[in-house]
Amino acid sequence: MERSSARIDIGTLPTIQADALQMRQLFQNLLANSLKFRRPGVAPYVRIDCERRVSDDAESSLSPGAGDASGIRYEISVEDNGIGFEEKYLDRIFTIFQRLHGRGTYEGTGVGLAVCRKIVDRHRGTITARSAPGEGATFVVTLPARQEGNQTNDPS
Repeated sequence: MERSSARIDIGTLPTIQADALQMRQLFQNLLANSLKFRRPGVAPYVRIDCERRVSDDAESSLSPGAGDASGIRYEISVEDNGIGFEEKYLDRIFTIFQRLHGRGTYEGTGVGLAVCRKIVDRHRGTITARSAPGEGATFVVTLPARQEGNQTNDPS
């Protein structure tokens, strides 16, 4: 990937119980997308931030069988000023080998966001995005503060 004069601002991020290598892969993929899908002539800008959430019913706020009985979860947002996408394609972007752009336009394999979804699922969280064409995208990852059991090292 060529140099892009990107600016990345990172807010205060939490410490959670998670597989460190998988978290690294998750954020590498999200940042790589933010840098890859940039608007021509505009220096990429990425903002990573987090909000702590406490729920009375942790089970309903996370995926089925979810992790943190305390109800503490973190909503981490990765927001960029890139090309964005139409939200009608939201489910498609998290599916392996599904691309919104031709291979000649943007390089890549079409697996990055599918891997992100798999990692988040393994950690009993959720991932979604908000976007509009030409207005950038915000990916929102919600993760419990702690994992119940040992789901994060499940090889499946």
